[in-house]
Amino acid sequence: MTQPSPDRRTTERLRADPAGIARAAELLREGRLVALPTETVYGLAADATSGTAVAGIYAAKERPSFNPLIAHLPDLAAARRQGLFDANALALARAFWPGPLTLVVPVSAGCEVSELARAGLASVALRVPSHPVAHAILQAAGRPIAAPSANRSGRVSATSAAHVLEDLDGRIDAVLDGGSTEVGVESTIIACLDGAPRLLRPGGVPRSAIEGVIGRSLVLAGEAGMAPISPGLLASHYAPAARVRLEADAPRPGEAWLGFGPDSAERRPDEPALNLSPGGDLAEAAANLFGHLRALDAFGPAVIAIAPIPDHGLGEAINDRLRRAAAPR
Repeated sequence: MTQPSPDRRTTERLRADPAGIARAAELLREGRLVALPTETVYGLAADATSGTAVAGIYAAKERPSFNPLIAHLPDLAAARRQGLFDANALALARAFWPGPLTLVVPVSAGCEVSELARAGLASVALRVPSHPVAHAILQAAGRPIAAPSANRSGRVSATSAAHVLEDLDGRIDAVLDGGSTEVGVESTIIACLDGAPRLLRPGGVPRSAIEGVIGRSLVLAGEAGMAPISPGLLASHYAPAARVRLEADAPRPGEAWLGFGPDSAERRPDEPALNLSPGGDLAEAAANLFGHLRALDAFGPAVIAIAPIPDHGLGEAINDRLRRAAAPR
């Protein structure tokens, strides 16, 4: 079945001058989508603290599943408010930031990056870009900005504003033209989670340079018997302790209920229930997905029954995530 396209909109063309930077930051604070240059590739930026804004990224890119997104910050101090940096992470940040390096670290107690941007994980991917336009927008926006590559999912990453428009014209609110990008490949991603840094994705910072800073060899995801990890991903997304029952018409006795749309399912008043979107809005459902699963799981049910979700647009990504949560463990 062909997926419906996101709502058509007028895509503003912004210059890389003070007025364009101010307008881009204003749009981001409003929860809108802006393509902007970094030193690696053009990123499709949105407010990382807003699940609804992040859902807009997935809709525009037609991304098939909710993978963790990189949150961009203006400096190390801002990044440390979002994540916990061990000695290795600090050394790498000080050596390569600003620049094409992403660090995956545990979330801090005050982390503002939305669960949707983190794919429900207790870790967060952080980067401080060196491109002066990106840096200026981050400073002006005043919040973490999620910015995966500004292209439709599965297509070649964009290294110019023209490339962005080929894929996303009419799907996003603005593109800020900062010329061609310098590096042309995505950032290197290093996980600093358990004392031994791991290379999740090769990129703009060479592996040898990273090993020179930490004084040891990196383990590449997929080596040494490790389960393969997709670029930028950890091994698994958040899954509730409860079993998950999909395509449910109504909860059975003792089950928690996760509804969608105008909810007519009969249930007992003493059993936990939430609705992803009473109005049937898939963007709202995506924004609520991880938080609602976590909230229902906190009640300790054996099973969470979940209403059917339309399998188009963002519904495809929601269903992908729910199938992972329901898979045998």
